[in-house]
Amino acid sequence: MSDVRPAAELDAIVDGQRFGRFNLALLCWSFLALFADGFEISSLGLATPHLIREWGVTAGSLGPMLSASLAGIFIGAPLLGTLGDRYGRRFAIILGCVLFGVTTLAVAFTSNVTQIAVLRFLTGVGMGGVMPNAIALNSELSPRRLRAALVTLMFMGISAGSATPPLVALWGMAEYGWRLIFVVGGVIALLAALGLFLFLPESVKYLHRRGGRDAELLAVLRRMRPDLDLADGTRFAPPPAQQAGDTSVVALFRGGLAPVTLLLWVCFATALMANYFLNSWLPLMLEMKGVEQRDAALIVTFFHIGGTLGGIAMAVLLGRMGMLAVAALLLLAAPAVVAFGMPALSAIVLGLLVGFAGFAILGAQFGSNVTAGMIYPTAVRAKGVGTALAIGRLGSVLGPLIGAQMLALKVPMTVLLLALAGPILLGGAAALAIAFLIRRRTGGFSTTEAGEAITP
Repeated sequence: MSDVRPAAELDAIVDGQRFGRFNLALLCWSFLALFADGFEISSLGLATPHLIREWGVTAGSLGPMLSASLAGIFIGAPLLGTLGDRYGRRFAIILGCVLFGVTTLAVAFTSNVTQIAVLRFLTGVGMGGVMPNAIALNSELSPRRLRAALVTLMFMGISAGSATPPLVALWGMAEYGWRLIFVVGGVIALLAALGLFLFLPESVKYLHRRGGRDAELLAVLRRMRPDLDLADGTRFAPPPAQQAGDTSVVALFRGGLAPVTLLLWVCFATALMANYFLNSWLPLMLEMKGVEQRDAALIVTFFHIGGTLGGIAMAVLLGRMGMLAVAALLLLAAPAVVAFGMPALSAIVLGLLVGFAGFAILGAQFGSNVTAGMIYPTAVRAKGVGTALAIGRLGSVLGPLIGAQMLALKVPMTVLLLALAGPILLGGAAALAIAFLIRRRTGGFSTTEAGEAITP
């Protein structure tokens, strides 16, 4: 006779895990997928000064090329998110890695800016599908008590990947040229896709909801919980149907959610605007300041190393301080960005300023990503996270475009950086407001239980 279990017991099995080999493998493979994603984020910015010299183009004309992948991400996130809901998180993550791996390799064989722009748009479509599906997969396979920390650590793959292209440039760009960055990036993504195909598990909650894949569901559960005796033929009762309208965008504005939703969108958009602005234009700004190419590559690396340390700090601080930690980082990032434009700074001082800016901006971005997954109640959580990521991508598209226009107008660097500091301060103020809204509802700053206290 089959063993029929209530659907709620599946949550108990997931939440009852002790951190072990299954969780570590999931974290490592998800980290690798986001590492490949992060590599693509900073690769084109490093090639920009070389394209200007080699192809005789202007900085202002490169704005659409630099924003093409970001526009692709805006399309890819909902498109591959839908594919992830229909065919599985694992399938969508692998598909995204294959797509941006192939198109990144193709950039190495281009001969003009238009070709790069088209390929980078397709690269962005692939990149856009990796993050939301990785969030869903790790959230659905991680125990509740470790979920925030594990998802934060997973996100650090992006900053680690973004820190790697400058090291590749330092090692071989002088000898092999700017195309080397895209060869290495494409190979990393395709190797990651192969590893994910062989070893990445599927979400048990997805398998349970879709039905018809009971053998696969049991296989994943046995890897997850070797301490349990799950016999062949074990069945789970169908999950309860959601009420109509539970996942409507309108639900994000019901009851006490409206101010939280709007403020969270501001946090996403401003942090991503600052991040992508610096990823796109930092190498060129360093060249404008007269920094030697070798030192510039190291300084760009500091930005992403700082982001990795910011992610570690967020994994520790979020549980206690919540969005108060995000607000503090953004409010401290603004003066660091402005100070970068001061004249006669040594390479060491520039590296420290850029490293702190990465610590603050990327750390705040990680904090906002994780908070979005906890601040909404269960009925609208997936919609809340996905919508915030989509709104944030608008900021990531605007950052490089605004920078291109200001550089084309020959705006002084100090004015350009002051203009960037404005949105960063706005994001800090929004995060601070969210922190105090949560405190008013829950009595503390932690976002862990906010989803239960703030209801639509």
